[in-house]
Amino acid sequence: MMSQSPLTHFDAAGQAHMVDVGAKPATARVAVAAGTIRMQPATLGLIRDGSAKKGDVLGIARIAAIMAAKKTSDLIPLCHPIPLTHVACDFTLDDEAGAVHCTVRAETVGGTGVEMEALTAVNVALLTIYDMCKAADRGMAMTDVRLMEKKGGKSGTWRAEG
Repeated sequence: MMSQSPLTHFDAAGQAHMVDVGAKPATARVAVAAGTIRMQPATLGLIRDGSAKKGDVLGIARIAAIMAAKKTSDLIPLCHPIPLTHVACDFTLDDEAGAVHCTVRAETVGGTGVEMEALTAVNVALLTIYDMCKAADRGMAMTDVRLMEKKGGKSGTWRAEG
């Protein structure tokens, strides 16, 4: 007999499966994810000034993040489709680091968490910034995408260190 894996998306035989959350109580759940895209100072200036050729970079990236959160279960094979109650995407321009920092907060009331939705939204927001600015700077680098905090469910609250 195989030992039970700490990886919940595998059954006792080691086969991938969608976790059964049907018996879990519906609770308020929140996840916050963050990431960064580093770029040349001139590229950051285009974003700041709103003079990028394709338009309002951060406005479009914010909409892309929200859309991505809503489509996460279409992208991640074993992720449950969940009813999101709120998604917020914020950006901070960092001249010193030559970067845009993105933070997404996703919320639901249900039987499973929203970590994947928040993480997917951050990645797509950063990819959208890359897409909209690549003509000016193909060397941009997306970094440090990670879960910062999650609340709700059986495991309660978790926060990233540092």
